Amino acid sequence: MQSISKILNLAILAVIVVSCKETKSSEFKGDLNKKEGRKPNIIWLMAEDMSTDLECYGMPNVKTPHLNKMAAEGIRFNNAFVTNPICSPSRSSMMVGTHQVKTNTHHHRSNRNQPLDAQFKPFTKLLRDAGYTTILGHEKVYTYGQKIDVNFKHEAIGPWDGKENFGLFDKTNTFTKADEPFFAQIQLKVTHRGEWWSEIREQSKHPVNPETLTLPPYMADHPAIRLDWAKYLDQVEYMDDEVGMIFKELEDKGMADNTIVIFIGDNGRCNIRGKGYLQDPGLRIPFIIYYPKALKGGQVLDKVVAATDITATIVDFAGIDVPDYMTGKPIFNENFNRKFVYGARDLWDEVEEDSKSITSGEWSYIRNNKPNIPYDAHQAYLEFYRPAVHIMRQLYKDGKLNENQKPFFEPKKPVEELYNMKNDPYQLNNLANNPDYKEVLNKLREEIILFDKEMVPVSDFYDPIPMIGPAVVKWLQKEMPEDYKRMLAGEEIGYKRITKAYKEAHKVKK
Repeated sequence: MQSISKILNLAILAVIVVSCKETKSSEFKGDLNKKEGRKPNIIWLMAEDMSTDLECYGMPNVKTPHLNKMAAEGIRFNNAFVTNPICSPSRSSMMVGTHQVKTNTHHHRSNRNQPLDAQFKPFTKLLRDAGYTTILGHEKVYTYGQKIDVNFKHEAIGPWDGKENFGLFDKTNTFTKADEPFFAQIQLKVTHRGEWWSEIREQSKHPVNPETLTLPPYMADHPAIRLDWAKYLDQVEYMDDEVGMIFKELEDKGMADNTIVIFIGDNGRCNIRGKGYLQDPGLRIPFIIYYPKALKGGQVLDKVVAATDITATIVDFAGIDVPDYMTGKPIFNENFNRKFVYGARDLWDEVEEDSKSITSGEWSYIRNNKPNIPYDAHQAYLEFYRPAVHIMRQLYKDGKLNENQKPFFEPKKPVEELYNMKNDPYQLNNLANNPDYKEVLNKLREEIILFDKEMVPVSDFYDPIPMIGPAVVKWLQKEMPEDYKRMLAGEEIGYKRITKAYKEAHKVKK
């Protein structure tokens, strides 16, 4: 009889081969690039800090009717992943269509005065050269949705040549008939952590009930954690209403028939194992494409997609040849055959991490090159914005976390992590040290090394923005002890308020 490990190795190879066999005819029902010569408008909706936490993805306790409709009449992708679980590196990869490690834009909030290497261009430059009006934000979404946040020299509005001019978009906030064909990138900020979460919840006509929530098994069941989760889902519902508003505007302006709408998250949810981490809640994002005129509706595809592929697909939708420098590839090309998405976690604020991952949708492999840096690194940003961390940190100290909840709070990370996502979607059972999975582990080790070689940075220039967060936390503990106690009890005390008080006390101008 064959060994279990050999069978598993053959199984993974079979899955990889089968998953790569895509047929173009099953997805299209018309000519996407318009034989009559009319280019489609394209709207890219990007919800911030958003895992697959939508009703159409099976998320309990949340109602998202507009995105449900978009998925029912469009195409929903089950295995879409960002290449970095933090906003600015992830957005950098999407803006260029090239993995952020390769372009040296992988360190969060860094290299903001360094131009992109000359071989690379933002994809909005390609669209503009092809006759598209590029638009940033929308006048009716929360705070106008104009976030860019990429790790190279840029300006929001203006021309681009990459040398003296660094503008990414033509205009802000509105799309009109005169702009056609247009590309609009609209950030849906409300799902991002912020002081507005409580206000949005208070305004909701049907706030999510914390007592009836279904929490993932790696989260402790605690009132503060339940309330925080409910607040997040309240933001998701608010965001869904914004999506509905944009669809209605397209109808009212007579543009719905010729506009492709894309919905994604820029990285995973801002909670334990999510944003900032290479576990599934940090990398896997919702991804829906709506264009009934040319794409068959009601499809659910399991093909493995990187966020950079979405960029390349937009370029392809516009009838533009995808540049060779892009590591992303057009999803609907009949030769599209992504086997893995290569993820990377590097600098995030004051924590200089170095972890890499690959996922095939079925298998997730993570290599932690700095295992001595724990997952719970007491990062200042997370101290202010993750109530669950404070609650569970204390429960860990008290010995009250179960085996599914402990790993995030252990003093070290494992060097390697291997998960079978089909059998273990919550990644509770690390198979890296299980001898039955040795051949699978070796195969994924070989694959990630190939990515390491392919994505070598074009430059080692490194200029991160200084972070005052750690100093603010120490100052808070000393100067505002009552607020600090409230934070430890799982209350979001207001990062902006505390930071403002710190700057005033220290006469910091910015």
